[in-house]
Amino acid sequence: MFDSLSDRLGNVFDSLRGRGALKEDDVRAAMREVRIALLEADVALPVVRRFIDKVTEAAIGQEVLRSVTPGQQVVKIVNDALVEMLGGPEGSGDGAAAAKLDLEAKPPVVVMMVGLQGSGKTTSTAKIAKRLKETEGKKVLMASLDVNRPAAQEQLAVLGEQAGVATLPIIAGQQPVDIANRAIQAAKLQSFDVLMLDTAGRLHVDEALMAEMKAVAAVSTPKEVLLVVDSLTGQDAVNVAQSFTGEVPLTGVVLTRMDGDARGGAALSMRAVTGKPIKFAGTGEKLDAIEPFVPSRVANRILGMGDIVSMVEKAALTVKEEDAEKLAKKMAAGKFDLDDLRMQLQQMTKMGGLGAIAGMLPGMKKAKAAMQQSGMDDRVLLRMDAIISSMTPKERANPALLNAKRKKRVAAGSGTQVQDVNKVLKMHQEMSKAMKQIKKMGGLKGLGALFGKGGLDAAMPGLGGGMGGGMGAGMGAGMGGGAGGLPPDLANLLNKK
Repeated sequence: MFDSLSDRLGNVFDSLRGRGALKEDDVRAAMREVRIALLEADVALPVVRRFIDKVTEAAIGQEVLRSVTPGQQVVKIVNDALVEMLGGPEGSGDGAAAAKLDLEAKPPVVVMMVGLQGSGKTTSTAKIAKRLKETEGKKVLMASLDVNRPAAQEQLAVLGEQAGVATLPIIAGQQPVDIANRAIQAAKLQSFDVLMLDTAGRLHVDEALMAEMKAVAAVSTPKEVLLVVDSLTGQDAVNVAQSFTGEVPLTGVVLTRMDGDARGGAALSMRAVTGKPIKFAGTGEKLDAIEPFVPSRVANRILGMGDIVSMVEKAALTVKEEDAEKLAKKMAAGKFDLDDLRMQLQQMTKMGGLGAIAGMLPGMKKAKAAMQQSGMDDRVLLRMDAIISSMTPKERANPALLNAKRKKRVAAGSGTQVQDVNKVLKMHQEMSKAMKQIKKMGGLKGLGALFGKGGLDAAMPGLGGGMGGGMGAGMGAGMGGGAGGLPPDLANLLNKK
């Protein structure tokens, strides 16, 4: 996500941080590079102009140029401007919060999904419905109004079964307005909290599409009208958003395929073009691969500062409470066996794999790049799990038992080599050292105190050194040396209210 833009901006700011003092010409030269990076990322030209003008004006101020750490101050200014560009909830100016769906109305609250064909409307409908059901406890009904695309209604019905969300029964030959009326009546009779209408799309914006959407909106009076756009189409997505904005009363945007968007032009332009917040970002094909769009977190990812909060939230959704408590007790005691390592590997897979996690950790962009260059992917996690599964319970509890003969047996049983078994054992040793460090710090209480002193970012260098080093030794992917974290002065700047 935003990889190419993040790399370009990272190089610009690394050069600024490396200087003890900055002149106005240095700042202007850096802003020219930022401008080129944004244009290459397919950000709309008017948006780039406003952004650069605002940042340059703030960055050449006397407070920055005379600062002890001018480079860090410039990064802070760019970070704040990115958050504003991406946009917090309307009227709040809060980039640290997601723009939530407005469901405060008499049930059933209607949410209407609009967009072009192929943008991911139907899948996004099911994803949001599943999220509303699981995180907010809403009773949701989905209805497909797409009578043009073959099997569109059947597709939503299948997704509804997978997500555990009810769908309106299909009646062949019904037109979109009639389906919408039937869906509203069904939602009222069966006491649904939310009704999601998946409208038809076209290959391009045309009068027939707009007329159909207006007719559906007239009979359903939706509380939310969400425009679904494919972020990979870049500037074209921005043009589509502009077309819809003039015709339909949009309340928000859903960006799909954000996980594959290396440029980020659509995300960075969308708020400025539509005037509406981006409410959700699709991050994969699975039905749980959607997350609220939080401007400050996205800005942090773009600037290579990681996104610890999202990682913690994702972990909370995938980690079982009893497993977390069990591991917490072992951490406090400084113990960590191969069963614990196996559990961690499985959780990493559930959280999106190595690439997704590395992208959320501060200072881990180089590690992520090293992983990609070495051709390492999430199959490594599966191989490591197979290696640990081939060990006996006694061997997992006490890895010291694994002599040369046993290692050969484990390698044969897992279809790997003895050196692969050694890598897993090395990773376990490194992570065990990290657990012992945590115990020396006073266990979980000491860890909590460390977080409380300087914020989560300030705590990363110590933790990253152990965990990052362990992963590097275990996988041979160049991740050793620790996550590094943010420079302390920048961490302090960003933690200021």
